[in-house]
Amino acid sequence: MRVISGKFKGKSISFLKSKITRPLKDSVKENIFNIITHSNLLNINLKKSNILDLYSGVGSFGIECISRDANKVVFVERDNSAVETLNKNLFNLSIKNKATVINEEIVSFLNKKQLKKFDIFFLDPPFADKYFLEKLKLIKQKKIYKSNHVLIIHRENKSSDNFKNLINPLIVKKYGRSKIIFGKFLD
Repeated sequence: MRVISGKFKGKSISFLKSKITRPLKDSVKENIFNIITHSNLLNINLKKSNILDLYSGVGSFGIECISRDANKVVFVERDNSAVETLNKNLFNLSIKNKATVINEEIVSFLNKKQLKKFDIFFLDPPFADKYFLEKLKLIKQKKIYKSNHVLIIHRENKSSDNFKNLINPLIVKKYGRSKIIFGKFLD
C-alpha cells in the first residue's frame, strides 16, 4: 500500500492483514482522487479541506488527503490494532500535526457536542454493515457539513443501500468488487 500523489508520493503505508479491516486498493483510491480533482459535479477543493474519515482503518484515504494538502483529517476507528498502525503511519510520515485520531465508536464521536464542520466525508464501512446509514443520518441531523461538501462512500458493488431522503448521489462508479458513491446531503 502506498501514497499515490502529493508530498508523500510513493511512500509506503503499513496495513493490517486481518479479517476485520479491508484496505482500500490503490487503484480504487487513485480513481476516487481523480474524480475529486476533476469532476465538475463535485466542485470541491481538496486543498485546505477538513476531512472526516470514518471507519478509517490504517488511514489510507486520509493520509492521501494530507499528502495532497488537505488542512486537517479526523480519523475515527474503533479497532485498536488499526489505530496503532494508523498512528505509526502518521508518525512515519511526520504528519501527526495534520491529524486527529479518535479511537472509539463512530456514534460516540458523532454525539459529542461542538463538532467542527467538514468539507469531505469518507465512509468505508465493512461491506456487511447495514448500520452505516444511521451514522449518515446522525451527521445530517448534527449538520456538521459545510454547504459545499461531498460524501464519498465505499460499498460492495452488489450493495443496494437506500439513500432516499438522505443524500443525493451525484456519481456512482464501480471498480471490481467496489462501488464508490459520491454525493451530498439533501437539505
